[in-house]
Amino acid sequence: MTLIARLRIILNDVEPMPMRHIEVPLKIRLDRMHEVIQAAMGWTDTHLYEFRVGDAGWGMPDPDGFDDGPMDAKKMTLEKLLDQTATKTIQYVYDFGDDWDHSIRIERVGEATQGVTYPRLLKAAGACPPEDVGGAWGYEEFLKALADPDHEQHEDMVHWSGGDFDAEDAGAETIRERFERLAKKWAPRRRKPKATI
Repeated sequence: MTLIARLRIILNDVEPMPMRHIEVPLKIRLDRMHEVIQAAMGWTDTHLYEFRVGDAGWGMPDPDGFDDGPMDAKKMTLEKLLDQTATKTIQYVYDFGDDWDHSIRIERVGEATQGVTYPRLLKAAGACPPEDVGGAWGYEEFLKALADPDHEQHEDMVHWSGGDFDAEDAGAETIRERFERLAKKWAPRRRKPKATI
């Protein structure tokens, strides 16, 4: 029996608020969970990250082992994290310069649906801010500049964002495509039968 966790992810301090309802295998490693969140939100995976519960954190540890930074996300699964902490909410911080603070709420755990691949997107609302826009405050200023043709940075922001940024558009179809790629990437490989002599 494969267990699936239903998660509600919101990006805090941002309006309109980006929200994603997704399902992932309960046994997913946190480094893979990071990839799922990147795909769900639309981030580019070009910065460090950390999952936090209380005083504990999991991410990419210092390769030299000198830092008191996060524990290795590859060595922790969502299932173990929930068992060890009894939490229902996990904090996920991406890009320690812009400090994008996400709240991940575990809504329920149940059996996988036959024939469905995971991760799975259930619902999405709100666009992900552009990478390196300057955190929540920078995003607010970015949206003001986009909305006002008389703003001194309007043309620069239109050009920088590609000219078609819509803060309300979550890009659900793109998220589903990214999820399909992750599902294929993580699918168990069939073992070749051993040659008999």
